[in-house]
Parts: sequence; C-alpha cells; structure tokens
Amino acid sequence: MKPLIILTGPTAVGKTDLSVKLAKSVNGEIISADSIQVYKYMDVGSAKVTDREMDGVKHYLIDELYPDEEFNIFYFKEKAKQYMEEILSKGKIPIVSGGTGFYIQSLLYDVEFSIEDNNKEIRNNLEKIYEEKGAAYLHNMLSEIDEESAAAIHENNIKRVIRAIEYFRITGEKISEHNKRESNKNSPYLFKYYCLNMDRKLLYERINKRVDIMIENGLVEEVKKLLNMGYSKNLISMQGIGYKEIVSYLQNEMTLDEAIDTIKQETRRFAKRQLTWFRREKNVEFINYEDYEFDKKRILEYMINDINKMLEEKSNE
Repeated sequence: MKPLIILTGPTAVGKTDLSVKLAKSVNGEIISADSIQVYKYMDVGSAKVTDREMDGVKHYLIDELYPDEEFNIFYFKEKAKQYMEEILSKGKIPIVSGGTGFYIQSLLYDVEFSIEDNNKEIRNNLEKIYEEKGAAYLHNMLSEIDEESAAAIHENNIKRVIRAIEYFRITGEKISEHNKRESNKNSPYLFKYYCLNMDRKLLYERINKRVDIMIENGLVEEVKKLLNMGYSKNLISMQGIGYKEIVSYLQNEMTLDEAIDTIKQETRRFAKRQLTWFRREKNVEFINYEDYEFDKKRILEYMINDINKMLEEKSNE
C-alpha cells in the first residue's frame, strides 16, 4: 500500500503553514485540494500559497488552469493520482492539503466515476440554465431529483449542483446514493487523514481578518483585472466566494462595505459546511488547536510521530 497524508480543515484554519512544515519534516510534496487555487490570476481571493510560503516544497495543482478552463472531480482525481506517482517515484510522500472534501474523498477511496458519467452537452446545457435563471433555480432542479444532495450542497456551489444533476440525468441514480456506496469502500492507500480545527468563534475571527487582508492586498483590483482580461462573471471559477461579491460591487449592485460583509458571512458559512463534511467522513482525526495550546510545533511533532509510527508498522509486517 502506498503512503498518503491528508491535511485538511476549514478555510483560514492554518493548513498552508502546517502542510509545508509537515512536508519538510517527512520528505513530502504537496498536492492542492483547493477548487480556486488551481486557477492562474486568482491569487488574492483564493489566499493562494505564495512561493515564499512554499519554502522550497513543490506544490501541484496550483496555477495549472486558466479561469475559463474546466476544473472538476474528473480532472482533480486524474491529475492527483498522476502527481502521487510522480512524488512516490522520487521516494517522497504525497501530502494532499486543502479544504475540498469531495475531491479528497474521491482520491482517498478511489471513488469510481466512469467516462460515461461525464457528459459535456448536458453540463453545458445546465450551465446555460444557470446563466439565464440563476443559482436558486438550478438548485431547485436538484431538490426535485435528489433532496439529500440538495441539502448537502449550497446553491452557490454551482459546480457541484451541476455535477449532481448531470450524474442523475446520465445514470438515473442519485449522486447521494452513489457517494454513500463509494464511501463505504476501503482506501487502497496507507494513509493518515488529519483535520485541523479550533473554537468556532476564533475561527470566525480569523476568517473576518483574512477577508480584510484580502481587500488590503488588492482583491478589488484582482477582480477588475480578470474582468478586463475578458473573463466572464458567469464562469464557474468566478463564482468563488470573494469574486462574485466584488463583481457585484464593481457593477454597482452593492457597496464595497456590503460586499466585504457578504464575503465574510459566506466564508463563515462555507467553513461550517466544510466541518460538517469532515465530521461525516470516516477515519478522520480532528486536531484541535486548543488541545495543543495553539502550539504549532507540538501539533507538528504529533503528526510526524504518528506518521513515522504508521510507516514503521508497515515496514515490520
């Protein structure tokens, strides 16, 4: 069994710093499981890891696509598996870090999605419906065929809403049923799955501060640049939290203060949904900052020892 480390958690919890330190400590390289950092030019709004933050650790699935290119579960899984093999061939350990739980699950349990489950014509049609009638209409379409998925997927997560409807139209099966069946599979990897967490109030304070920093660092200018480059506000990538609100501000649909408040609120809600997802997953170990008195060195030491123990037990079998 090939080793795999996952370090996840809600947005703004501190994954970037710890994942780099962990990679340097266990001779690893990092595969991003972030649905926006994969896009070029979308740096500020995605809190994209910088070259300085990488500190010499190679990262994959960062800056790989243009904002008008499609990034979905198929692309992620195919590329992540390819990069895992590349990392392993160097004698290093792949570390998946990011907050997109659905993508992580697909890789960890090798969730089956066949090419027949992927229909561009249906997807393009659904994207057109979204552009013409909006997110709420599209989400209601999902509710009518798969209430469980509709309850689990926020209406602004256009990519996943479209994917769920597309899957049902092609296979006749609810994607919620497919996901349940696939999540009961055993992982083909020798893995550790860590989820960083902290007190909700403190996490929300960190989120609010991060949004303020994004504005200071030029989020408005970044969105202006994307629009000036010809990237449509209706692109899936531009529906990311932070981008769509600033577009609304630039189009005089809300004030800048209203846009900032909305970004903070939507990001807090997103973090709550992320934690709900990870709590439902099996084999996840929650690492609460409070248990380590917010000492990142202690958290790092625990993970390193835990990983080394796993690898030693495997080598002794």
